[in-house]
Amino acid sequence: MNIQKQIKEHIAAQPELKRSEMRQLHDIILALMPTCKLWFLDGKDEKGKIVSNPNIGYGSQTNGKTKEFYQIGISANFNRDFRLHYGQ
Repeated sequence: MNIQKQIKEHIAAQPELKRSEMRQLHDIILALMPTCKLWFLDGKDEKGKIVSNPNIGYGSQTNGKTKEFYQIGISANFNRDFRLHYGQ
């Protein structure tokens, strides 16, 4: 499954208020960064065990010492709305 489809399905699976807010934020980020690399991390480790909330990532960064990772990320939180992460 491609990343865009995973992201679309993940957002669609959220409760209505969270879903509409995540969709708006996703659209805003894509409008500001239309050619950015998209990421989707399902929150599972290599054995399929859930170890974190799923994340949608935008952009790419590395400092030469660490592996490539996204610059901006959003994560639905099961107890609250969602979280926005920004890396430098």
